Amino acid sequence: MIHNLRNANFYLMVLLDLIIFVVAFYGAYLFRFDFALPDYAGVQFMELLKYTVIIKFSVFLGLGLYRGMWRYTSLRDLWHILEATFLQSLVLVTLVLYKFGFGGFSRGVFIIDWLLTVFMCGGIRVLIRSFYAYQDGNAIHFMPEACPVDGNNVLIIGAGRAGEKVVREIMGSGQLKYRPIGFLDNDKAKRGRTIHGIPVLGPLSDLQELVDNKCVNEILIAVAEASGQQMREIVDACKQTGRPYKILPGMDEIINGKVGIKALRDVSYQDLLGRSPVQLDTSSISEYISGKTVLVTGCGGSIGSELVRQVVRFNPGRLILVDSSEANLYGIQMELHHELKYHEYVTVLGSVQDIELMDSTFGQYKPETVFHAAAYKHVPMMERNPWQAVHNNICGTKNVMTAADRHGVDRFVIVSTDKAVRPTNIMGASKRVTELLMRLFHNSETTFMAVRFGNVVGSSGSVVPLFRRQIEKGGPVTVTHPEVTRYFMSISEAAQLILQAGVMAEGGEIFILEMGQPIKIADMARDLIRLSGKEPDRDIEIMFTGLREGEKLYEELITEGEGIVRTEHDKIMVLKAFENDFEAYAEQLKDMLRRMASAADNFDGQGVRNLLHEVVPEFDEKG
Repeated sequence: MIHNLRNANFYLMVLLDLIIFVVAFYGAYLFRFDFALPDYAGVQFMELLKYTVIIKFSVFLGLGLYRGMWRYTSLRDLWHILEATFLQSLVLVTLVLYKFGFGGFSRGVFIIDWLLTVFMCGGIRVLIRSFYAYQDGNAIHFMPEACPVDGNNVLIIGAGRAGEKVVREIMGSGQLKYRPIGFLDNDKAKRGRTIHGIPVLGPLSDLQELVDNKCVNEILIAVAEASGQQMREIVDACKQTGRPYKILPGMDEIINGKVGIKALRDVSYQDLLGRSPVQLDTSSISEYISGKTVLVTGCGGSIGSELVRQVVRFNPGRLILVDSSEANLYGIQMELHHELKYHEYVTVLGSVQDIELMDSTFGQYKPETVFHAAAYKHVPMMERNPWQAVHNNICGTKNVMTAADRHGVDRFVIVSTDKAVRPTNIMGASKRVTELLMRLFHNSETTFMAVRFGNVVGSSGSVVPLFRRQIEKGGPVTVTHPEVTRYFMSISEAAQLILQAGVMAEGGEIFILEMGQPIKIADMARDLIRLSGKEPDRDIEIMFTGLREGEKLYEELITEGEGIVRTEHDKIMVLKAFENDFEAYAEQLKDMLRRMASAADNFDGQGVRNLLHEVVPEFDEKG
């Protein structure tokens, strides 16, 4: 309010509204009495005018209608005007009823006054916005006579929601010196139509012709939903034009933000995987997260930090952040505090291997939902240090699960991996054991579940950052084997589906995320080289180095004997392998875990391997 008093525009806005209040009220009397005011109506008008102006101004001021800038008036502002004027009329009618008893007053005057106030207050704001938009539009849309190389003509691929928002923002901001000349879209129903006056010129196949004939300087890709194949076609078409091109992030990347022109960036490999929006049952997810205390282990890692971001969307009562890395924990804390504006969190610096710390943390904060993402995931590193896979991945998980069971956690989600399926390495075998740990808690009141999925693009252990660094240095790009394949998914999509799977569990299930088709790592390397503007095997060499320790050619999502069943969600499947005698199996597993922990304490790598083979019979290091 103090800032408003220092702003000259504030007084101009108030003055215009005060004039409108008087004119609207007087106009209501004129319309009601057919522009022939009887004497008593004139007296009424003068008697009520002071009340009317004071009430209207007070309501507008109280509801914050003078905080915004009229040049940026939106539908939301017009809705606020509708609310404010209705409240004004209600207060005014109540005053008249209380003070004058409505004797001799026409009710039609107050209805007409409300309509006129809405029309005139909304109209003046729309006129001012239109004036500024026209001024900016003239600056942006000046048509040059020549076709300059450094011009601002842009062609937008995608005439959907994202494309519409891009054009609206370009037109509404004088700071963005783009001139949209048209859309391209393969939807035949959109051909010849216009969006904010910008025509849909044709399909993607017309791109080269339009670039040549329409003086296009840059291409903007604004596609919210597309398959991997479609995205590759779009990127290849843009590349062939020789013009610079940028892409708007997918909806999963900007859930908490706004789609806007400032979010445009260069095309990344994640875009080539395609864009398929994740459908979430938000009401069910809210039931086990909203207002609840949620604990996330490994909260500073790639998956853990994205889980934190997604959980915050559902307004948890409190977040307990657990991580053994000081830097990672500090990073997600600062992001929560300064970017996501969420302050109801507690940071716990420590390892899941510390059973006393885990028990104390669960006892003190009483979490109701736990997402366990803490784990060592680097395959060759675990091959060389197998005892750490036992200490962290197996014993650490058991510590957290025991604390959850003891302190009455409602739902516990284990983040697993496709490397747990017919594992050929220590890391995969250790993650398979973490899935089997659920059988130790089959009588628990806590609902335990695991979610199994493949690689995520952009994670700390992904090959994508490594390939980028190699490309920047001029190559070679190193791939282990020409035929090696992996499943890939975006971090955001994986985190959202983990939340969704948490709704479905009844206890002991392993949920599998639909990963699409496996991708050849060699093909991924070639795509990344092309995205950098170079040609594979000509500008950048691809070198095959041989499979690493514990690595296999392909990953699987289910193993023999596991019955897979579709769920109501098209991207989530579930499997549950049953044991005939849970109690006997649990005792046997506990004994093997004790022996395994002892071998790990003694840094007995071979002993750890032997015991992993006992617990996970399908563990085959020969691959």
